[in-house]
Amino acid sequence: MNTRVEHSQHDELLVRVGHMTRLLHDSLRGLGLDKLLERAAEDIPDARDRLDYVAKLSERAAQRVLNATDAAIPLQESLDDGAKDLAIQIKSLLAANASQEQYRAQLERTLGFLESTNTHTKETKAHLIEIMMAQDFQDLTGQVIKKVTELAQHLEQQLVQLLIEYSPEQIKRPQQDGLLNGPQVNPEGKSDVVANQGQVDDLLDSLGF
Repeated sequence: MNTRVEHSQHDELLVRVGHMTRLLHDSLRGLGLDKLLERAAEDIPDARDRLDYVAKLSERAAQRVLNATDAAIPLQESLDDGAKDLAIQIKSLLAANASQEQYRAQLERTLGFLESTNTHTKETKAHLIEIMMAQDFQDLTGQVIKKVTELAQHLEQQLVQLLIEYSPEQIKRPQQDGLLNGPQVNPEGKSDVVANQGQVDDLLDSLGF
């Protein structure tokens, strides 16, 4: 007996859920909201992919910068150490009664350091260029972020507009009156259009969200 009652209640629940789903679907379609939801369902995954693309480009650029920096630092340290050693050698040579052979040997060491300086400088320049080229991701990511931001703003405007149009009259009327005092997004000056984030927050608060 209990099993039959449970099955009956379960079937009744399924029927009620089915009717509610059909009612919601028909209502959304009648109001034209099904198209809005369809566009949102298409745009949101696209926005997620775009942000993932931005993250990957940023990570790749950061890695290029780190690699170039790690390669350039030892070159500069080598130049610094070589210059210090060379200065000590020359000072020691000048302080002593050095022979012509000693001066000649020091001159060869100095020439060797200058040659290594030229090589290290070229390599460092190449690493600096790599760091500069790694920044090209900003142009691409900037364009992607702009598109995602525009999408988010568009979805927000559409959803807020729906809340305004289909909220209870006692809530909608004060909200519309308050919007009359602020700047309008709609060039025709309709009172049921929010203009800034503060007005969006006020609207959501008034609706209990």
